[in-house]
Amino acid sequence: MTQTQIVDLRPAAEEHLRALVGRDDARLRDDQWAAIEALVVGRRRALVVQRTGWGKSAVYFVATALLRAEGAGPTVIVSPLLALMRNQIAAAQRAGIRAVTINSTNNEQWQEVHASIAAGEVDVLLVSPERLNNPGFRDEVLPRLAASAGLLVVDEAHCISDWGHDFRPDYRRLRTLLAELPEGIPVLATTATANARVTADVAEQLVARGEPGARLESLGSDVLVLRGSLDRDSLQLGVVRLRTAEQRLAWLADHLAEQPGSGIVYCLTVAATQEVADYLRSRGHVVAAYSGQTETTERLALEDDLINGRVKALVATSALGMGFDAALGFVVNLGAPASPVAYYQQVGRAGRGIAPGTSASVVLLPALEDRDIWAYFASLAFPPEPVVRQTLATLAEVGAETGRPVSTPALEARVELNRTRLEQMLKVLDVDGAVRRVQGGWEATGADWTYDEERYAALAAARKREQDAMLAYLDTDSCRMWFLRDQLDDEANWDLEAGERCGRCDNCGGLTLGAEVSEDSVAAAAQRLSRPGVPIEPRKLWPQALSALGVSLTGKIAERPSQGRAVARLTDLGYGQQLRDLFRVDGDGRVVDGPVPDGLARAMVSVLADWRPGVDAIVSIESARRPTLVGDLADGLSRYLRVPVVAHFAIVDPDVRPGQGAMNSAQRVAAVSRRFALDAPVSGRILLVDDLVGTGWTLTLAARALLQAGATEVSPLTLAVES
Repeated sequence: MTQTQIVDLRPAAEEHLRALVGRDDARLRDDQWAAIEALVVGRRRALVVQRTGWGKSAVYFVATALLRAEGAGPTVIVSPLLALMRNQIAAAQRAGIRAVTINSTNNEQWQEVHASIAAGEVDVLLVSPERLNNPGFRDEVLPRLAASAGLLVVDEAHCISDWGHDFRPDYRRLRTLLAELPEGIPVLATTATANARVTADVAEQLVARGEPGARLESLGSDVLVLRGSLDRDSLQLGVVRLRTAEQRLAWLADHLAEQPGSGIVYCLTVAATQEVADYLRSRGHVVAAYSGQTETTERLALEDDLINGRVKALVATSALGMGFDAALGFVVNLGAPASPVAYYQQVGRAGRGIAPGTSASVVLLPALEDRDIWAYFASLAFPPEPVVRQTLATLAEVGAETGRPVSTPALEARVELNRTRLEQMLKVLDVDGAVRRVQGGWEATGADWTYDEERYAALAAARKREQDAMLAYLDTDSCRMWFLRDQLDDEANWDLEAGERCGRCDNCGGLTLGAEVSEDSVAAAAQRLSRPGVPIEPRKLWPQALSALGVSLTGKIAERPSQGRAVARLTDLGYGQQLRDLFRVDGDGRVVDGPVPDGLARAMVSVLADWRPGVDAIVSIESARRPTLVGDLADGLSRYLRVPVVAHFAIVDPDVRPGQGAMNSAQRVAAVSRRFALDAPVSGRILLVDDLVGTGWTLTLAARALLQAGATEVSPLTLAVES
């Protein structure tokens, strides 16, 4: 293409931009045009790291329009979230670009979508990363797309890198796709949250053409990296330090109405979203809870309510995150994310599309329990080498015995990992070539595989540094926007020593946040949080493949307990801290045992008063780690209810470790079946007492034994539920 043709292309590009955004005065930024030119004219690979709201989607939609006009195939966009897909399809349609999606929620439309693509009726196909690892899609659809695509877009590209704050194993499949693309197919990767290390990692993966280990510096001009300022001049950042959960809830109740427009209140756990939303509604606020557990149709309705201002806030986990595009006036974080980069990504939901000259409010309310929650999520990292080796050996052994692929449930029954962690590990091993996902399950390839212990240790160390940096953000007296930009390796051109700052955050004098809370709101929060009692739902189905472990239990659980009760979850805002202290392990790994604290004993009485189960006798589950706690709990309940402790679900095989098999259901059922047995006959209505519920399988098997022994009803009661 000649220089004249290149010059002539920019007006056409800006016409497409105006159609996309619906404004006659719209003009491309210089970096937007640089990226479009690289894709359309140079057919290059580009990485665009720009702040939220900068216009990254405009780059690939305008490039799509220009490439399609030249006869190129459809654009394939890999997007991680359904909310992102819905927003992008709507934006594309405004510009006359025909966009469709293939994801887990619309499988009834897949055949129609495939037919439309084959007929040349689709300009943009949005694909969820999970599709990339689906055997049918990977083996049948993906090769055709790779051969015919006009442009490949990797949105939220930091997910490719395990150094990124939101690494997703399915995204690693993209490296294979990139290597298989024919010459001349341009590739664009975009993200708003990548520091220098993630940027370099993603750029190196972008250019790999079947050459593992290719380095960016050896590729000359092959990849264009466009990295702009990550300053968000529409955000006012601040931190409010309050000592108790009651005060933090009260602050929300007192100050939520002051926040501009509608927004998001982020929580670290699903349980907290429900608890906080319930409290705020009781204080007159129009809010709703939102998490990854919210049904798809309800999520769509809630997102629409937020976009259109029908709710003041959604109280959400990070499931309401990347790609959610709305003009939000505020973000409040009740609890700190585990890194400044993840925090920057969440607060980036605010301040988009708001009126010129106005600002969005961004408030962080940190809590003591944040570090416990960070530690829990850190425990879900890539498994240690013995577990991985066991998985590979088991996969090979079972596959050889049966001559068939091994399903995830069948493998889960033999490996001590829960379903989610097992599947994540298998996806990584799949990309590494050690296993392969096929129709019906997984099979071992027999290829050599090396456990990169040095890399995993470096990742763990990096996560620890990120947590330390998040704690430093809370305490800094420097400019908060500068702090976040510095964590993203984004050089702020401010002279801090000369006093030059953003002028918008609480440390720079641009935002004043009072820590005052009303006595009435604190009292209401205290009453809400001091109301003990969460349900323990009974298990309904036995895990699959138990027969492989010598346990003959299948299908529906016929003999099961009634719905039980616990004082609280360990992650709850109210009693959670007391319970975490009670079940904490000391620095030497020792479990601290002792009687039930008075406050929790009173809470247990309150639970019984609200619940009122029918009780003729008590049976406790024997504990090797906390015998004093469980014994005191059972004896205290016996005195209060005036019924005897008649039996124990006793330890009969101490060689089975406490908690053994807890990482997945089949392993846990097998372990509990060997470890425990009922030690005396029972009858009537039984209160089944334990200290802490993890998987729920100990309660399930104890209840089954009690009902088989003559009990007419079993009601579980515990101090805590893990999550």
